[in-house]
Amino acid sequence: MISRGTPLILGSASPRRREILSGLGLSIRVEPADIPEQVGAGEGPLEYVARIVAEKLNAVAGRVSDPYAGVLVADTVVVIDGDVLNKPEGIAGAVGLLERIVGRTHTVYTRYAVSVAGEPAVAAVSRTVATEVTLRSASAQEIARYAASGEGLDKAGAYAAQGLGAFLIERIAGSYSNVVGLPACEVVLDLRALGLLGAFP
Repeated sequence: MISRGTPLILGSASPRRREILSGLGLSIRVEPADIPEQVGAGEGPLEYVARIVAEKLNAVAGRVSDPYAGVLVADTVVVIDGDVLNKPEGIAGAVGLLERIVGRTHTVYTRYAVSVAGEPAVAAVSRTVATEVTLRSASAQEIARYAASGEGLDKAGAYAAQGLGAFLIERIAGSYSNVVGLPACEVVLDLRALGLLGAFP
């Protein structure tokens, strides 16, 4: 069970995921998974996130040490027209990504897996959650100024729903926290089902 003495290992360097789990009151220990994240030839978005999450779990499992309750790894992608939009390469790359998604609806997929102590490399549960995000139309000047803010340079799709980027978001259908990086509702349900949560909240 997750506690201060036996924390949940978060296999991610994402400050957003750390904030979501900490905001739920969960004790965590961060052990980032360091693997290349590139879409393979002919690989669809769902196949991609499933592969990346499996690779992250294996990578983290090889480094975990007691005591811990379980391991959680995740990956979030932005998808439009069937294409996975990665993190931008510089401000010009951010402008290009934003120009593609403003005035349209895209899908944010987060895939996560949880393993339990004793079997860190074996996913006891895995799930992919989808959220539809509609961005309003924006002028070239707005896009350029937002890209230049640097906020979206380390984020898939080049925007942050939880920050300044909220000024572009017209509508979200589904889990908001999923867009930020981890679907809190589903994660809590799965941790509870695995017996990793006591009385909650």
